[in-house]
Amino acid sequence: MKDRPEGIDESALRRALDHWGPGTAALGYVPLGFGDYHWTAETPSGRRFVTLSDLTEKYHCGIGPEAAWHGLRRAMDTAAALADRGLGPADGGFVVAPLRTARGETVRRIGERYAVAVFPWLEGAAGGFGDEPAADERAAAVGMLAALHGEKPPAAARTLSPELSARGRLEAALAAVGEPWTGGPRSEPARKLLAEHAAAVRGRLDDFDRLAARVLARGAAPVVTHGEPHPGNILRHGDRRFLLDWDTAGLALPERDLWLVARDDADLDRYARLTGRVPDPDALALYRLRWSLEDVDAFVAWFRAPHTATADLEQAWRGFSDTVNMLLS
Repeated sequence: MKDRPEGIDESALRRALDHWGPGTAALGYVPLGFGDYHWTAETPSGRRFVTLSDLTEKYHCGIGPEAAWHGLRRAMDTAAALADRGLGPADGGFVVAPLRTARGETVRRIGERYAVAVFPWLEGAAGGFGDEPAADERAAAVGMLAALHGEKPPAAARTLSPELSARGRLEAALAAVGEPWTGGPRSEPARKLLAEHAAAVRGRLDDFDRLAARVLARGAAPVVTHGEPHPGNILRHGDRRFLLDWDTAGLALPERDLWLVARDDADLDRYARLTGRVPDPDALALYRLRWSLEDVDAFVAWFRAPHTATADLEQAWRGFSDTVNMLLS
């Protein structure tokens, strides 16, 4: 995020970081990504990457701070368990898992609203969410997913339903487009845009229900999934590739990951050869549509709530507009 978190200063963050070992010499805010807040930390053990999550905004982990905390903790524990098996960067693997505190925790809460995790520092360059990777990059990503999906699920891994996490909230917003929204500067523009396309969004919800019914009826076995293996979460360093940002990891159909990576039949055929599992076109379409509908819900919840004009708000508005247009295409 470009803007710093509300109600958290560096002294509170330093106190939390002491659980990973005292003596943080310097913190540097890193205005990267969207959704979480990041710092570099210079510690006696070397440089670390620090992520602060706002539990009131972690919709993909759970609705509300308590549910989000529960989901985030289990996802981080899942990633750490995978790294413990030898899938971490130090062992030649690709799972960039959180480091544990002296008590074995992968994430710690700061007050009711925030949670912090600490990661090893790795050199390299990540892409962007909307990038279109070349065939060789997609092949590398498919290879990582095939390896991940073949892993025995860690005990911490939670089963993630393909159903929409906040279906009721999105439907309530659609029902409220006829009355003013007063949360802040983007409330009324968001209401008007959603009102203009409300019928189309409801139609996409119906499409989602039909896809979900077909996919769930097939009863395919779930696997360990990352949840967001788009180019922005793949770090490149020479010939090596690493998967970042495991906060939505859990058990689901493999298509939850594949739709974000595969671009053509060759990518899907590669996955089938590596795993022996032929991707389901309906499941790919289901998870692609689910992503867009979940984003619409999250953006609308932001714009309906009290807010002020910030750089992150404007980025969210662009994302909302793009997602609504994508749903109509």
